[in-house]
Amino acid sequence: MINGHSMVADLRRVLVCSPSSAGWECGAGAPAQGGWRELGFLHPPNFPEAQSQHQALCHELEAAGAELFHLPASADLTLDAVYTHDASLATDSGLIVMHPGKSSRVAEGKYHRAFCETLGIPTVAEIAVPGTAEAGDMVWLDDKTLLIGNGHRTNAAGIAQMRTLLAAKGAQVLSAPLPYGAGPSACLHLMSLISLLDPNTVLADLPWLAVETVELLKSRGFRFIEIEYSERASLACNVLSLGSRRLLAIEENFRTNEKLRSAGFDVRTFPGSELCINGGGGPTCLTRPLFRHENSRSG
Repeated sequence: MINGHSMVADLRRVLVCSPSSAGWECGAGAPAQGGWRELGFLHPPNFPEAQSQHQALCHELEAAGAELFHLPASADLTLDAVYTHDASLATDSGLIVMHPGKSSRVAEGKYHRAFCETLGIPTVAEIAVPGTAEAGDMVWLDDKTLLIGNGHRTNAAGIAQMRTLLAAKGAQVLSAPLPYGAGPSACLHLMSLISLLDPNTVLADLPWLAVETVELLKSRGFRFIEIEYSERASLACNVLSLGSRRLLAIEENFRTNEKLRSAGFDVRTFPGSELCINGGGGPTCLTRPLFRHENSRSG
């Protein structure tokens, strides 16, 4: 059961990695947690709070009908491994293992590969140097079109490899330039700026999107809901579609969440102060969807 060419169909199978598996429970001087500043975290991780918030995330995913698969712990994983979205991309043919632009995350891909093979999901390709690619920069506009952000984490060589790989599968790759933002040390993915909510609606941080990206989305008939810009720093644009107009969002972004509810979406929330905002990754980052139900693609 592999279905990766949708961001908005009903979520049925998803890979997650708990803070426990990613080493958040280590003492402040231990190798994993001791590097929190270098990894871009705002403060030393609070493991009990992060673990509780991750359990709340998992509860919402299961309540929405998703089967969860938990990545096991490994000494090679850093705190960032909780953000399982980035190290691999599930396609309709199998897994593509990423080569992250953040060098400390390169090891994650092999664990995604090995674990997914136990689920019967083959690996069809791996991004190789000089290419860099992170799935947080990749948004399926439809089942034949993948939009990839060109920025600090995904470079032109990585996009070229993805274009060649997917062309053989009948899918088109388009490139979207990303802003410099706060620089290479900050996490700025394409999915930091847009989240697909249904086949025709995008949640967007418009001032940070390139004009050509906005025009591309408009030309394809997408309508925009803008985030509440006072909630940009708390990852308001990072919202996970559960399918059938159901969304999962960080509860702290109540103004943006109310905008989404007013637009007719069923918004479920979980607390994300420690798990999400501290490390710079929201509900989409915390999940690697492996299967979405095809009948909802047009829903």
